Amino acid sequence: MALLILPYTVSNVALTNMESHYISIWRGDSTYPKEAPFHPSERYPEYPFQDVWSEPDNAAYSIVRNALLLLALDKSNFGQKAWNPLGELIEPGDIVLLKPNLIRESHSLRYDEWEQVITHPSIIRTVLDYVFIALKGKGRVTIADGPQTDSDFDEIVRRTGLDKIVDYFRDKGLEISLLDLRRHRWLNRNGVTYKREALPGDPRGYTTIDLGQNSEFKDYALSGQFYGADYDMEETVKYHGKGRHIYVLCRSVMDADVLINLPKMKTHKKTGVTLSLKNMVGANGYRNCLPHYTIGTPAERGDEFSNSNLKNKVQSRGIVGIKKYLTTLGGCGGALTRVLFKAGKVVFGDTSQVVRSGNWYGNDTAWRMVLDLNKCLFHFAGDGRPRTKPLRYMSLIDGIIAGEGDGPVAVDAKPCGIVIAGFNPVSVDTVCAELMGFDYRKLRMLSQAWKIKDYPLVDHCPGDIVCKSNVQQCNTPFTCLEAGQRLGFRPHFGWVGHIEHGKAERKLEVKYGL
Repeated sequence: MALLILPYTVSNVALTNMESHYISIWRGDSTYPKEAPFHPSERYPEYPFQDVWSEPDNAAYSIVRNALLLLALDKSNFGQKAWNPLGELIEPGDIVLLKPNLIRESHSLRYDEWEQVITHPSIIRTVLDYVFIALKGKGRVTIADGPQTDSDFDEIVRRTGLDKIVDYFRDKGLEISLLDLRRHRWLNRNGVTYKREALPGDPRGYTTIDLGQNSEFKDYALSGQFYGADYDMEETVKYHGKGRHIYVLCRSVMDADVLINLPKMKTHKKTGVTLSLKNMVGANGYRNCLPHYTIGTPAERGDEFSNSNLKNKVQSRGIVGIKKYLTTLGGCGGALTRVLFKAGKVVFGDTSQVVRSGNWYGNDTAWRMVLDLNKCLFHFAGDGRPRTKPLRYMSLIDGIIAGEGDGPVAVDAKPCGIVIAGFNPVSVDTVCAELMGFDYRKLRMLSQAWKIKDYPLVDHCPGDIVCKSNVQQCNTPFTCLEAGQRLGFRPHFGWVGHIEHGKAERKLEVKYGL
């Protein structure tokens, strides 16, 4: 289906500003600029600086700018120096936190590729320009994420040029910092952690929140034998058991007056997609308190594997044994452990080809953890007490070059040229999933997000969503979006045939062991 791009003027948008059920969808070129700090290609009327590129190569800047325009933010001043689109979200003196997806410095198998894996820094730069305008010289900005435990943050910064962006804004008088929120970095060899390095972590510290009976795990039907992010499984159970559902959040995130979420548009092996809601896992201050899956086969009340054959039962017990052994070694293994892991791949298959570790559509654990983290974010302040005033929030998803397939770190590039923005993560993610070609009702992270009664995340229903776009098929109420243009993303193989629109659910091919 061909795309019909609408001629756009300010007058053809009639939205109520800051309404959480309005979503903007802007589609343009599927390219990023190459040189930090990623100046715009033209000097827009509101642009607060003098620096621009002499060549028209920053399509990302104009796509983000137009996505903000579609939300009708300060629309009466558009085209003038006074245009301040984030002025209704940000007040001078605010603490503003930008939360990109900086999960890893590269594709996990192809080191030279990274643009489809993490939020592109040109998106961050463009948003920073409008944050700068809104703060009017007063306030503080933090760019923060907690990458994957084995990621090299220094290399992420070097490859993306984030250090140059931060330096540029410091020279302009903005108080800005760039944070790696992790407490530790794990050094791996052939999939086995052999060393753990302590990191400074969040300079503002951490806060602990127990959701108790308000957790999405309160009616959990599986065994509760959770596996988190580390070898020590007993530690994860200490956070989740006997009515306890405890999360550790970074205070730099929780203390912010404004949070601007900048996810990457990607598929994900444990939750189907990773968008706004999933991106907040990087705001967690202690990864092993996060249940990723439940140990065992379905017959054993687990979701580690997709079926209960003898091979999977034996494999599950072997994995548990090895991880208990590694726990006794302080979480670090040597040559013997690497030999055992290599032998396991030969006998049971590689994780990139077979379903294990909860990497399939039947994972009933990870989506609950994700929704719990967002409950903590929206309903509690940095001191752990209930918020007395709402968090001001915006989500802007980078889908200019998105990722499909084996997400989140081995995705193939999917050029889409698209940015999706709005003020509620559930609404934004629901629209984004539909555009990717997935039925949000088959993604429990999304379908259940609409149903939450304890600490709800959304104040409207899917039928209230209104999409505004320069693509005619997407310029419609959400209920009519089904007739619009879908991008045809390929899911992770553990989800194939179970979430796509236009396909009846089917079992996966035999070669994947299902």
